Amino acid sequence: MDNVGIVVDDLAAGRRGRAPNISFHVDWRSMIWIVLCVVTFLAWSNGSNANFKGVATVYGSGSASYKTALAWATVTQLAGSLLTLVLAAGLVKTFSAKGLVPDAVAVSPLFLGAAALGAGLTVLLATVMGLPVSTTHGLTGALIGAGLATGAGVDLGVLGKSFVLPLLLSPLLAMATSVALYPSARFARRRLGIRRESCVCIGKEYVPLRLAAAGGGTSSVEAVQLAIKTGSGCTERYEGAVLGISAQSVLSSLHFLSAGAVCFARGLNDTPKIVALLIGAKAVSGSAGLPLVAVAMAVGGLLGSRRVAETMAKRITPLNAGQGFIASLTTAGLVIAASRFGLPVSTTHVATGGIFGIATVTGQARGKTVFAILTAWVTTLPLGVALGAAALIALRALH
Repeated sequence: MDNVGIVVDDLAAGRRGRAPNISFHVDWRSMIWIVLCVVTFLAWSNGSNANFKGVATVYGSGSASYKTALAWATVTQLAGSLLTLVLAAGLVKTFSAKGLVPDAVAVSPLFLGAAALGAGLTVLLATVMGLPVSTTHGLTGALIGAGLATGAGVDLGVLGKSFVLPLLLSPLLAMATSVALYPSARFARRRLGIRRESCVCIGKEYVPLRLAAAGGGTSSVEAVQLAIKTGSGCTERYEGAVLGISAQSVLSSLHFLSAGAVCFARGLNDTPKIVALLIGAKAVSGSAGLPLVAVAMAVGGLLGSRRVAETMAKRITPLNAGQGFIASLTTAGLVIAASRFGLPVSTTHVATGGIFGIATVTGQARGKTVFAILTAWVTTLPLGVALGAAALIALRALH
């Protein structure tokens, strides 16, 4: 069958019992290829904006270099993505859009392709600006916009219960959890006799010198720079031992593992939301679509993470290894639990909320960066709505 006609009824008209009044036709085969391309683009955009978020505290606290943190993020994200259909099948159902829009629209390749394209453009724009935004918010907005553009409308009850409520509560819960955990962890550290060490920073500087040679030009020579600092001026270490093992080694290992758990959880939570678009459009099966999305997310992270990494790791608040561990532990626990119960929380909001919580306790939040991130969060969903609607109109015009 080369052409599939889809007829949808306006939700309000349907409730009043009126006859269907909206129809559109799409070339099924060509639209399936378009869906594959735009969903892959969405997965790539997602990876470029989100892959590094889990290891941002490892990089920001100086526990690992950018390249090491990125490699760890990529490996653990792939592991989470590939286990999606086993551990987080509920999210595939949630983001199939059934219930949000009429069933006839929810399985339309045109509608799903437009939602993927709108969400991908929303996330890409934020990535270029270096802002960590939620793919979940972008995709939710694009589903709404594409649904409205079909004329079918959206079910506001389903939207509020299944999408908006978990997304709004998750960053607040993450912030509250890290605010509660950090003082307790600090108290336990002190009770164990583990103290932060002062540090000596040894680096290089170039000192301009006026040479006596002809021409009297200025040259530079390399000199050693020595500075003694405490606090966030240098990478902090912890002095003491736990069960005979260096406290710094234990903390660094736990921090690295918890950051990997965040990336695993992000792969587990984000992959089904994207795969659901392919399954709903009957473009590919879940077993084929899952590795496609997982690899596209990984490649996006490898190629496009740098700007968001700098924002998350260094521009929100100074972090040491202990603070980063608490933020990572909070994020991993909340996102894994949400994925297990099929709740579409935003890993971005949870991870950033955890860091916000640490900044609240330490009083070292950088207001300009926090304001820019919050502004991006507020605008992500409406931007997704606009781009989702525009994408549907554009794709329908091509057919």
